[in-house]
Amino acid sequence: MQVQFLIGREYKKMEIPVKKNQKYIEEIIDNGIEGEGIAKIDNFTIFIPNSIKGEKVEILIVKVLKSHAFGKVLRIIEASCYRQQSDCATYSRCGGCNLRHIKYEETLKMKQNMVQNLVNKTLKNKIQVQETLGMENPYHYRNKAQYPIGVNKEGQPIMGVFANRTHEIIPIHECLLQNQKTEEVAKYILEFIRQNKISIYNEKTQKGLVRHIMTKIGIQTNEIMCVLVINGEDLPYENELVKQITKKFPEVKTIVKNCNTKNTNVILGDKNKVIYGNGYITDKLCGYTFKISPLSFYQVNPIQAEKLYQIAIEQAEISKEDIVFDLYCGIGTISLLMANKAKKVYGIEIVKEAVESAKENAKINNVSNVEFIAGDVEQILDNLINEEKVIPDIIMVDPPRKGLDANSIQNILKIKPRKLVYISCNPATLVRDLSKLEDIYELKSMKPVDLFSFTSHVEVVSVLSKSC
Repeated sequence: MQVQFLIGREYKKMEIPVKKNQKYIEEIIDNGIEGEGIAKIDNFTIFIPNSIKGEKVEILIVKVLKSHAFGKVLRIIEASCYRQQSDCATYSRCGGCNLRHIKYEETLKMKQNMVQNLVNKTLKNKIQVQETLGMENPYHYRNKAQYPIGVNKEGQPIMGVFANRTHEIIPIHECLLQNQKTEEVAKYILEFIRQNKISIYNEKTQKGLVRHIMTKIGIQTNEIMCVLVINGEDLPYENELVKQITKKFPEVKTIVKNCNTKNTNVILGDKNKVIYGNGYITDKLCGYTFKISPLSFYQVNPIQAEKLYQIAIEQAEISKEDIVFDLYCGIGTISLLMANKAKKVYGIEIVKEAVESAKENAKINNVSNVEFIAGDVEQILDNLINEEKVIPDIIMVDPPRKGLDANSIQNILKIKPRKLVYISCNPATLVRDLSKLEDIYELKSMKPVDLFSFTSHVEVVSVLSKSC
C-alpha cells in the first residue's frame, strides 16, 4: 500500500511497510494510553493489545490505516517480568480490565508514565508527575454494576458483560471488580426472570422486556439498590419479586423499575418507578452521609475516591474567607467536604436529580454555606461571574471525559481565581485544557490516583496557582 504526502509542491509516495494478515516478530517499545503495546516497523506504528513494553512477540496485523496499524499477539517469544497469568475466565473477551495480564504495581507505574508522556508532549511546563496512588486490595471495589440481559443459543436468559467492541453478551460467573454481594443479588434476579419466563429485550427486533439489571451498594452502609431496566412500564410478578429479594437479601433497601423504551445504547431511561423502599440508598464518605439515587453520579470506587478528594481539598488550601466554585459537582460530595473549610461553596451540575440529591445531602449533614445550582456549567458559570458578579477565590473542577468547554476556560482566565484544582478522568483532555491555562497559571503538581484497578483508566488531581 502506498500513501501520498504533499511536501512543498511535490507528492511523495510512502510505502506502508505492513500488510493485513501478515505475521511479524517485533519488540514492544512502549505502552499506549489504553495500555496496549506499541511496536515500530520501519518507523510505522503498530498498536498491539495484551503486550507489554520490553517483550518480544509474534504478531498478526489485523487492521491497516494510513498512519498506523493494529496487531494481535500470536505468540510471546520473550515475556516481560511484569507479565502474570490472568485470574479471570472471561478476560480475553471482555476487555473491561485490559491490564489484568500485568502485575498490579507495574500498572501503577504505567499510568504515571502515560500521564507523564502526555505532559511532555503537550505542556511547556514539563512538570514531574507524581507516583500513582494505588489500592491496598485492588479487587471487588466497584459499588455499581450494570449487567446487560440477553439469551443464549438455547434461548435461556443470561447476564454478563458485552464482549469488547461488540454487543455480544459474555455470561459472567464472577467479576473480580464487582462487589460480591451485589453480584449475588443480580444472579438471584436473573434466576427469578428465568423461572417465571419473563421476556428478554432483543436489540435487533426491539421486542421483549428486561434490558439490564443495575445494582448499587453503599460500601460503608451495606445498603443495596436494585434497578430493573425494562422496555415498558409493567413488570410481571413484580410483587413476588420484591417479596423474594427482600426476604433473601435484607440489605436490599430499595428496588426501582426504570423504563427505557428507546432504541439506544444508553442504559437508563428517564422514568423511574419505585416498587420498594424510598428509591435511594445512603453511603458515607469522609464522615459525611450521601443519598444515592438511580440516576445520580457517585464515584464507583469510594475507597479511592476518599483519597482522591482528600488530596484535592488539601492541595486547594481553602481558608474561611474563600468563595469556592465546584463545577460538575454531582450529588455534592466534594462540595460538602470543602464547605467546612470555606466561606461559601457554589456547586453546579447539569443533572437536576443529582442537584436535588445534593441539596438533601447538605441538609442531612447540616451544611448551610453551600448553594447548588442545576444547569449547564458553561451557562451557570457565565451567569454567576458576569451577571451576579460572584468571583471565586478557588475553583474545583471534575468534568466529564470531554473536559472543559472553551467558554468556561475563558471565564476562568477572565476572573483569575487564586487556585484551580482540576480532577480529571481523562488525562488527554486534561493536558489539552492545562495547555490553555499555562500563560496565567503555574502547574504545581499532578497526582494520579487509581480508581479503576487493572484497567487503563486513571484519575489525576492537578493543582494550579495563579502566576505572580
